[in-house]
Amino acid sequence: MKLLAPLALIALLLGAWELACRMLAVPTYLLPAPSAIGAALVEGWPLLLDSAWGTLSTALIGLASASLLACGLALLVSLNPMIEDAVQPVAVTLQVTPLVAIGPLMTIWAGIDHPQRAVTALAAVAAFFPIFSGALTGLKAVDPDLGRLFDLYGAGRVQRLWRLRLPSAVPALLEGHKVAAGLAVVGAVVAEFVAGSGGVQGLAWRILEASNRLQTARVFAALAVLAILGVVLHALMTLAERRLLAWWRGR
Repeated sequence: MKLLAPLALIALLLGAWELACRMLAVPTYLLPAPSAIGAALVEGWPLLLDSAWGTLSTALIGLASASLLACGLALLVSLNPMIEDAVQPVAVTLQVTPLVAIGPLMTIWAGIDHPQRAVTALAAVAAFFPIFSGALTGLKAVDPDLGRLFDLYGAGRVQRLWRLRLPSAVPALLEGHKVAAGLAVVGAVVAEFVAGSGGVQGLAWRILEASNRLQTARVFAALAVLAILGVVLHALMTLAERRLLAWWRGR
């Protein structure tokens, strides 16, 4: 029932869109009808699928890199308040800086001949802050009663970290990764737009290529694949979060 309502709404919107385009005779280059977009999607499916895999693989590599860096830094920061005071403003500044503004710098630093490195780096930058924030919040969100219990038994710093702080951080850490997964895809797409050389032929390149030729139906087809990619990735991350939280609560 939960799935039926949004599907019915999407079908209604697509039907109204199709009817409006036919009745108003809207030019295809301006706004193609859903039927034209579907035809472009079927025609270019192999190429779009290959481009989607390129964008997804880059985003996942960036997500993994951001996870390692953010978790390691959050662990270091949580052990020393002075380091937290030094790192937190830099992390926040990086988060609020638009990705489009960082993209050209990443392209220059990675080298014009290696656009893939710039795309991966920008995906990692986009995914860094949610993971860092979630990990740091979780590591600091320790139950005071459990903290006093560990004090009572004379637990050392390593024991408190391994037995208390890391398990307490699991829910926030999973939530941070779920948010970061979507942002990694956004970062990869933005970087592909900025690179714009065809060296990285992900979904953003397909959008640029089709828009330059006024093939608007193909633009919408690539956007549809990108939207499906984002929805599937979010659903998989949500499923993984539920399974891991169920296991964590069981333990």
